[in-house]
Amino acid sequence: MLDVLIKDGEVYDGTGEQPIKANIAIKGGKIVDIGPVHGEADKVLDASDLVVCPGFIDLHTHSDFTLAANGRAESQVHQGVTTEVVGQCGVSCAPAKSQSDIALMSPGFINGAVEANWRSFKEYLDHLDKTPLGVNVAAFVGHGTIHRAIVGDALRAANEDELDEMVALLEESIEGGAYGFSTGLEYWPGSLASPDQLADMAKVAAKHNVLYATHVRNRDLFYDLGFGEALSTARAAGARLQISHIQPKFGAPEYAMQHAVDMCEQARGHGVDVAFDVIPHDWSHTHVMAILPQWAREGGVKKVRERLSDHATRDKIKRNPRPMWRLVNSDGWHKIVLMQSEANRDLVGMSFDEIGRRKNAHPYDAVFELLLEEDEVNMSHLMWTSQSFENRDIELALQQPQCAVISDTQALAPYGCLKHHIGSLSGYGWAARFLAHYVREKRILSLQEGIRRITSLPAQRLGIGDRGTIKTGVCADITVFDPSHITSHATVNTPRKYATGIVHVLVNGGVSMQNGERTKIDSGTVLRSQ
Repeated sequence: MLDVLIKDGEVYDGTGEQPIKANIAIKGGKIVDIGPVHGEADKVLDASDLVVCPGFIDLHTHSDFTLAANGRAESQVHQGVTTEVVGQCGVSCAPAKSQSDIALMSPGFINGAVEANWRSFKEYLDHLDKTPLGVNVAAFVGHGTIHRAIVGDALRAANEDELDEMVALLEESIEGGAYGFSTGLEYWPGSLASPDQLADMAKVAAKHNVLYATHVRNRDLFYDLGFGEALSTARAAGARLQISHIQPKFGAPEYAMQHAVDMCEQARGHGVDVAFDVIPHDWSHTHVMAILPQWAREGGVKKVRERLSDHATRDKIKRNPRPMWRLVNSDGWHKIVLMQSEANRDLVGMSFDEIGRRKNAHPYDAVFELLLEEDEVNMSHLMWTSQSFENRDIELALQQPQCAVISDTQALAPYGCLKHHIGSLSGYGWAARFLAHYVREKRILSLQEGIRRITSLPAQRLGIGDRGTIKTGVCADITVFDPSHITSHATVNTPRKYATGIVHVLVNGGVSMQNGERTKIDSGTVLRSQ
């Protein structure tokens, strides 16, 4: 007897080919037959007039800690996601030397939510293994986390001996199951690393044939230096490169996206294995602390508090000619919105123009006040978002066959310890928005090609051969949806609304959504590179 039979669907196999009308038979967590299949099954799912495709793979997330806190991944499963890739932009939950390192370096950290008793990367994955998971999880190890474990808060790059220790810790982490290595060069401490050091570490990723993913050093005025460094690092290391969320930011010239595409194409012609991805909306989010210049971050949170409490130091910070968001220097506070705050939840969703008026202060001073009003842990996790991207750039990137689509968010739930969390404005709707806005409405891509960008393409980049397609013998990660009605309902004012249009979701053959409703089944697993 079959475990599950999916009947009468339009089957898109994830490769970009035309769909076929077929049934899909599942047994033991695998697809065992496709076609005019009949027979007894414990569960029969009707897919009439619906698309049946591989489960969506989110190639770039920051769910490292939120999955440990609540592994059901409600926001992701409700939009058809079956696999997440955490540990991006140089930040991961492990390795760590201490509990305080975990608190500072874990995206989405919540004090007391989890007994964070891991230190090595393997121990972190073992912890996730014991957590019921609604999605499969592949984890990258972050350069920034490794740097902190070896160098601490010092405002300098690693010396030669420390770099040797960092390389050894990266090797240990990949051997412990890390599926890749990531850097966040626009952030401290990634901003301290030299290209030579990055290449030495990327060589470890190349040695183990895992992906090197980078949030580049610059995507606005000096975008070409940022992308050029990424390509040079991968070339020198012989590493497979994934440029994360490639769309340029406010301050870049209009031709920057086309130039970036051309740079990647030329590097590919010289043998560099490079691809990239985009976030399917024009909002860019990050930690508020990222706006501080490097010198203001030295010494950790206590020192930052001292500096922000001094008005002369504040004025010096405001004069920073190269803030992470050039909207700040352009007085574009109406396009910058508070996204995540423990101390000021009532201000979430407001622009900093509004917050400044509420506090009777200049918006920049309001930023400093909000940072100071958080406790030591949550100060590092205060989040904001800005309208820094251009839709024309996203559309141009999507026209490139090597461009995947990502969320750059966290797996969340509107209840329990995650109920106040917002990973990004796309957290509850990135896949739905991509399929509704860019595929159905704007027709930038055909439906079969759109599906490929969030299924077989990310699987191929990761090197996962048994997911991302629908064929016999692969893991039964399957999403069934209505292409006419799939919709994101997440907005600046309603960021925690589930997407609609997803009918059934299967993860390793377990039915996690049925007839549009979340079940109690959490059949995800931890994917390890070794």
